Parts: sequence; structure tokens; C-alpha cells
Amino acid sequence: MAKVELGSPVTGTVWKVERATGDSVGEGDVILILESMKMEIPLESSADGVIVELRVKPGEAVEEEQILCVLET
Repeated sequence: MAKVELGSPVTGTVWKVERATGDSVGEGDVILILESMKMEIPLESSADGVIVELRVKPGEAVEEEQILCVLET
């Protein structure tokens, strides 16, 4: 099994976490939602897999390209 790291596309704040560690996700499923400059930006799964690590929680500030989630595919 391969691990896929999902990074933040923008600098912002974690607004809402939609999934949890251990959840199965399909390609395109929303894992969490970021807020940046009053816009909501979804972080979507890039592959089918299982979330093995969720590195952020709501309200946390994140930097562009920071790894937010790790999937096992």
C-alpha cells in the first residue's frame, strides 16, 4: 500500500474537518475545508483510500503546501 500526502493549496485556517482518521474516502471526497480571505476552499482526496493521519484540527492556521492529511491507498 502506498501513502499519499495531501498538502494545503493556500495559507489559511482550518474551518471544518469533514472526515476522521480511519475513514475511507474516494477520489474527490472532501476531507476538510479551509478558509482563506473569506473564501472556503475544500481539500479533496486525490485517490481512493483510508485516512491514516489527520494533522490539523478546526481553527488551526496552516501554511501553503503544509501536509494536512495522509492517506493509505
